Amino acid sequence: MPVPIITFKAGQCEVDTSSRPYKVKPEAEPGYIYLYSEDDLVHFCWRKRGDSLDEPVLDLIMVPTDGSFVPYEYKTTPQPTSKTNGRIFALKFSSSSQRYLFWLQSKPQGRNGDASYFSPRDRKIGDIVHRLLQGEEVDVSAELASVRNQRSPPDDDDDETMEDIEGHRDQHSHHAGGSGGAGPDATGGDVREEGEESREGGADGARAASSSAPDAAAAVRSFLESLRGQSGLSGGQQQNIDKPYPYLNHLLPTSITVPVIDAAPVDFLDSLIGFLPPAVVLLSTGGLNSFDGKNEPSAASLEAAKATLSLEDKRNLLRKVLRSPQFSQALGSLTMALRDGGLPGIADALGVKVAHGGYIPGGGMPLGGGQAVEAFVEGVKKTVKEEDE
Repeated sequence: MPVPIITFKAGQCEVDTSSRPYKVKPEAEPGYIYLYSEDDLVHFCWRKRGDSLDEPVLDLIMVPTDGSFVPYEYKTTPQPTSKTNGRIFALKFSSSSQRYLFWLQSKPQGRNGDASYFSPRDRKIGDIVHRLLQGEEVDVSAELASVRNQRSPPDDDDDETMEDIEGHRDQHSHHAGGSGGAGPDATGGDVREEGEESREGGADGARAASSSAPDAAAAVRSFLESLRGQSGLSGGQQQNIDKPYPYLNHLLPTSITVPVIDAAPVDFLDSLIGFLPPAVVLLSTGGLNSFDGKNEPSAASLEAAKATLSLEDKRNLLRKVLRSPQFSQALGSLTMALRDGGLPGIADALGVKVAHGGYIPGGGMPLGGGQAVEAFVEGVKKTVKEEDE
């Protein structure tokens, strides 16, 4: 596993929706947030303090510019809220309404005993993470060296650096200890502005096997970058008036997709599994002996793995995929690509028949915004209907 870029002490939070206003409740489990880069994509991870680097509870592959990591501050929220008594950061996504909340677990630096005070070092750590998620190159060591907490001497910070704990010090890697925190009984204020769909990361199910996710995420990233380079897709050439239309991840929530899997016949399940990356199928069956992680599995090993799956195994595998953060992010990224003028190319690649080939009627400009997403959805419906006939 690659050496982490930055690591700091943090715990996960859950949102208590049993009363109004909602409350953020930190989980007492000691943990680390750490980021690493693989295949030119940043992974945002959380693991328990006693687990190894390759055993993260949460491992999100971040599409550049999709994620943001920001402090939750009750004074700056758009709605009335109670004061927090802990330092909480929110991981948000522009492609979906999904949120992950974390609380910093090392000693607070507030001079007046204010547990919600974000010190300059706390803010710097959050800023570094945010910039990494935006795809920026960050010299972590230099950035942290520019900020020093003044309250406590270094030996009293109670916040060891990751390399001291794991024993993989590397002078060329950018490691950093975390700072700031709240007690395990800390509670947050009203989080209504996060949306009623806010939840603890991964609360609605396990994530899909992630060994093949870098390839999918890299493909999405490359496609989006190729779109940005096309002169015909500039903002000034898009439609002047955007049509409101839901994102694909909003149209396909787990409340709709999972019941479909629960009631689907075996033939339909097999057809869906056929669209999954082979590595995901192999890993779900424990077929690690025939998969080295470097080369594509053979057709024979893939078919053998599928044959071992019972009906319930197939349902469980598809449920995990549908509930995974990677699936939600991929739908969000596909939506953004459609909105940015990629409808003609995407529809052609997927064999979806869209009206006017995805272009504005009477012109050579591709549809964009909500009109493009609507045209894609209607094209999918039309294509499926024609195939059924």
